[in-house]
Amino acid sequence: MADGGIEDTVWHRELEEALDEGCDFGALRNICKGRGLPNQFRAQVWKICLNVSGKGDSLSSFDGIFDMTEQDTLRHDCRDFVDKFNNSEEEKLSLASDLESVITYYCKSRDVTYCHGNGWLEILGAFITLNLERSDLYNCFYALMSKFIPRDVRKESRAFNLFRLLLLYHEPELCNFLDTKKITPDMYAKQWLGSLFASNCTIPVLQIIWDVYLQTADTFLIFFLSLVILVNAKDHILTLTGEGKQTIVTSIAEFPCQLEAEDVEDFCSLAQYYASKTPQSFRRDYQSIFGTSIANLRSDEGTTLSHALCLPVSMSELLQNNQQSAGDGVRFFVVDCRPAEQYNSGHLPIAFHLDANLLLEQPTEFAQAVKALFAAQQQAIKAGSLAGGEHLCFMGSGREEEDQYVHMVVAHFLQRKSQYISMAAGGFSALHRLLVEVLDSGLTNHTTKHCIVCTPEAAQCEEDISEDLTNHDRGASFMNKITSTFKTKSATVKEKVIDFIKNEQAPIERHVSSHDTGKPYRGVKPVFSINDDEDDAEEFGSFGSSDDERREVVHIDTWLKKPDVRHTFQCKHVKETGFMTASYLLVTTSHLYILREIADKPGFALIQGRRPLNTIVKITSKKRHPEFITFKYGSTNDDGIKIDSVDRFIIAKAGDATKAIKIQIMKVLEALDT
Repeated sequence: MADGGIEDTVWHRELEEALDEGCDFGALRNICKGRGLPNQFRAQVWKICLNVSGKGDSLSSFDGIFDMTEQDTLRHDCRDFVDKFNNSEEEKLSLASDLESVITYYCKSRDVTYCHGNGWLEILGAFITLNLERSDLYNCFYALMSKFIPRDVRKESRAFNLFRLLLLYHEPELCNFLDTKKITPDMYAKQWLGSLFASNCTIPVLQIIWDVYLQTADTFLIFFLSLVILVNAKDHILTLTGEGKQTIVTSIAEFPCQLEAEDVEDFCSLAQYYASKTPQSFRRDYQSIFGTSIANLRSDEGTTLSHALCLPVSMSELLQNNQQSAGDGVRFFVVDCRPAEQYNSGHLPIAFHLDANLLLEQPTEFAQAVKALFAAQQQAIKAGSLAGGEHLCFMGSGREEEDQYVHMVVAHFLQRKSQYISMAAGGFSALHRLLVEVLDSGLTNHTTKHCIVCTPEAAQCEEDISEDLTNHDRGASFMNKITSTFKTKSATVKEKVIDFIKNEQAPIERHVSSHDTGKPYRGVKPVFSINDDEDDAEEFGSFGSSDDERREVVHIDTWLKKPDVRHTFQCKHVKETGFMTASYLLVTTSHLYILREIADKPGFALIQGRRPLNTIVKITSKKRHPEFITFKYGSTNDDGIKIDSVDRFIIAKAGDATKAIKIQIMKVLEALDT
């Protein structure tokens, strides 16, 4: 203990001397080594870390006009905030004026809006305790906001989408639990990310956290600090399964309040450990989450994150990490999920092949392949092989329609609550571009003739064959020209997907009873039913029949906001070929609309189907894949139910969708009956 005290005194003196000599950030960090700072040096150190030491008075440009729309709210909040301090009334009035000036000028200079409870006053409160001049107060506030606070902490912002992916990567069980409860990160972590815990922690605790935070200069550290809070509270959170949604949210949001000063060192060390165990690609790809300039902000980044199945990893990081010697960082076990013929035409030497089509084609063989995958992974790790890594990174072809099968495989692993699951961004196409100068040495068995990147005609051939097979006359003629040993991937997938969809198990009928509808419709059995599995294989020929309907191009947002739209669900519309297209299901008072997104025209869609709700006679799902939903349309007569056409979808929120549609169908049937 005595030696530790002497050591602390030594570095304190060294810090004091360095500050007197006007040291830079690098020298300061070498002295402090991520430790909590002595109170007397904190103001100087923070200003150096924020790069505002010696900076001029930016606030001098303020015109002194307080005319924002939210000005009254801000003024009232400033006065309430300074009442917490033990100052004289005159000092409180001066302090409130300074706070209002700082935030007003900040809002005007950045063209942003102040909102009550957004954490800005608490951030300023941490700087106020350092007794800074008004000019330094503004400069420190501006620098912290620009570098360390996400520019957008609203619901469904990129910051919260990214945080959920990080949670899914490290704690899939906890993430799935919160998803099941429909608890999103913005509900509990808005103040965490929006104020760097200034709204949650006491000043003594906050100062030590910021001491470490500013020394590391890691803009993304807040994500890992927040992750550690959830990880430490995981066992408690999982016991709240019987509690209401708001109770769980409130409980989680208050966890940082329990931190004490002596906890901070371990808290920050754990956060840095989790950061080291996370792929780093997101730091480069989503740096625009922070900062003041929107020049480099891509409009599709938020959409990319919100639709991401798991954490994306750049191909350059994938290659670099697995070329390095073993260490404490991230090592990947690469799983190539492309079809066998594509894999055999060129693949990474370290990649394990798991054909994604097996999941639908041969589930038993797929399960065996997964066992072999885990065995190979453990063997590679034990042997210290370059192929060995705890982190599973799945690779597809980079072709969107084809990679839908890869997504299903990744979803399978996530459902198993497997840790460290990621996808290689861009798939094999991105890998090919990266290795274009060294294809022969960088890829194993690379064959230009059959490589779908080198020879796009190879891929086009598959598509052409698939199209031919959908035409019965031309398809029969074509099939006579090829042998079973030269069967293309598209033909195989089509055949197997049909088998998967048909599922010849006997269905379990669960017709809507008279208790559900009030009374039978028009004197016959209820026409709406839900099955666990699907039958009527002959109906597949009428699959998704809506070609006779006019394909109208519409603006998606406009349709989603129509007054008669009761529910909307994003989904994948499954074609007869087995390929899927991004779509929306819109439930109105009388119809089910299918809007298919136009790939080359963002924000617009084709009206793929207009289905009267009273024509939906069956909704079926798969036991193994409950998100795979089939709608069957038809009518009733004395002979029973006649099926006219079918639509099939993969719906993420299948339970919510079928429940909402069922309720609306009941309303329509009751209205028709009366």
